[in-house]
Amino acid sequence: MGKTRVGIVGYGNLGRGVETALKHSPDQELVAVFTRRDPHKLELAYSGVPVVSLDDIGDWKGKIDVLILAGGSATDLPVQGPELALHFNTVDSFDTHPDIPVYYDRVNAAAREGHHVALMSVGWDPGMFSINRVYAQSILPTGDTQTFWGKGVSQGHSDAIRRIPGVANGVQYTVPIESAVAAARSGQGATLTTRQKHLREAFVVAEPGADKAAIETAIETMPKYFADYDTTVHFISEDELHRNHKGMPHGGFVVHSSESSPGIKHTIEYRLNLDSNPEFTGAVLAAYARAAHRMFEAGERGARTVLDVAPALLSPKSNADLRAELL
Repeated sequence: MGKTRVGIVGYGNLGRGVETALKHSPDQELVAVFTRRDPHKLELAYSGVPVVSLDDIGDWKGKIDVLILAGGSATDLPVQGPELALHFNTVDSFDTHPDIPVYYDRVNAAAREGHHVALMSVGWDPGMFSINRVYAQSILPTGDTQTFWGKGVSQGHSDAIRRIPGVANGVQYTVPIESAVAAARSGQGATLTTRQKHLREAFVVAEPGADKAAIETAIETMPKYFADYDTTVHFISEDELHRNHKGMPHGGFVVHSSESSPGIKHTIEYRLNLDSNPEFTGAVLAAYARAAHRMFEAGERGARTVLDVAPALLSPKSNADLRAELL
């Protein structure tokens, strides 16, 4: 069998992260990058593949096994997810948690109509953290599960900030509150509210003449992103943003505390510490692109999430090698 032919839609931080991941993949090859920008002005970091206008993506039907959608969850994926699942196998990182059920239904309908597989909400949360929440609660059904993110840059929240009128650039950091982490690890986290678990800190470059008070209010009251948190907004220059905030670290952990019988306590914890959020997320998307192609070849159709994918489908290794080396 030849290599899985992969296309990337969007070439921002996440698109470049996917390109990096595919460079290290022995059984996948990048064949094209699709963009809404002028393709002639877009230079890829590693690959010599064609850069194509997203308007012309229909010409690539039959030439791509899986499309990895590297757009944002705020406005890109709600449109692109269903539209592209109609014509291609897709993998995306839709991460607006409250909207996942509705997004799933829309993508599932499109993928089934087009006879494709669409793996959605793939990343580390939702994604790897989702799997570990299910593992923990399945093994220890009683107890309490808490998820903490950061300290680090949230791509989705940063993207949402940059789409506010008057914002030229910006990043957002999610910061766990240490007292809440300690409570979760001791089994006392069940009563913690969203506001008690994390702080959000935004660093914003405003456009000349922009209403900074309006920008600050728009950020602090944004539903599903900032409204439920204590959020601090800092206005800084573009130079300061590039000097102090050009990196994209992130991470976090899932903690499940339980008792199997009175006084017999167990804690399950899964942790990530990431120097580059987009490069790690890109690597997760590339692994699930492998799984999406295998599921399609096996006759599956419709939308799926990470909870539906067997671990062996993610690996370039054979099942025999996995049993011998990793089991």
